[in-house]
Amino acid sequence: MKVGCIGLGDIAQKAYLPVLTALPGIELHLQTRTPATLDTVAAAHRIPAARCHTTLDSLLEQGLDAAFVHAPTTVHPEITARLLEAGVPTYVDKPLAYELADSTRLVELAEERRTSLAVGFNRRLAPGYAQCADHPRELILLQKNRVGLPEEPRTMVLDDFIHVVDTLRFLAPGPVDRVSVRARIEDGLMHHVVLELSGDGFTAIGMMNRRGGSTEEILEVSGQDSKRQVLNLAEVIDHKDRPSLRRRGDWVSVARQRGIESCVTSFLDAVRTGVTLSARDALATHELCERVVLEALEQASYGR
Repeated sequence: MKVGCIGLGDIAQKAYLPVLTALPGIELHLQTRTPATLDTVAAAHRIPAARCHTTLDSLLEQGLDAAFVHAPTTVHPEITARLLEAGVPTYVDKPLAYELADSTRLVELAEERRTSLAVGFNRRLAPGYAQCADHPRELILLQKNRVGLPEEPRTMVLDDFIHVVDTLRFLAPGPVDRVSVRARIEDGLMHHVVLELSGDGFTAIGMMNRRGGSTEEILEVSGQDSKRQVLNLAEVIDHKDRPSLRRRGDWVSVARQRGIESCVTSFLDAVRTGVTLSARDALATHELCERVVLEALEQASYGR
């Protein structure tokens, strides 16, 4: 199977390439416009020069069976559209695009071409979070915080908070009837944002504080007098009478802990078996992110 990896930044090097290069039966091709990066990454993974490309045209000439897009978000629409038009099943590191219209266009293009399009919402397959889907979920709380990183609202929501949005949607035990957004924006930069989703018998709250004093991710699901807590995707604590802690095993890779390995293998398995993957559900997450951005900006304008 010929697989292309487009974009060789941190997420590709730290998360995806270690998985892709360890899989049997994969002829991996790399593409980036930066020759020095291409040479360094290829040497680290013993990928021959014949499988290294500085243009998308050269990569597409190889007759790819599948592709992973890890280039900057600004070029996702252009790259993804070319892959889909060539009939290449495509996995895109979130988000599909910064603008909802571009994301919608890509999903529609994939459907027109009857070609798989998947978005890298790895937390759905992270073991700790997947286990929470089997727990009572009357109340869901997820916070993903960072230190000293206020950012332009659309960039912050679509590049980072989107993980929180998608996880809340994934764990919500029923249809969402009400949506509430609160945010703090100063001098054009978003400091924090809170999203609340609620429906019959449940409430899901997601928060991100870019001046939170700590880099952390904490998920709690509770109901029926029990609570499950996941700390930084690595430690699972069950609270019922006496807390019990389960830590990530010493030999469990970060890629497996964070769901990256499962995302890669499930996507490639679908390609091998001829299953066409739809990005419609991923688009619903992008639509909710658009609502978060617009409502946050509207609140900021009222506060002036």
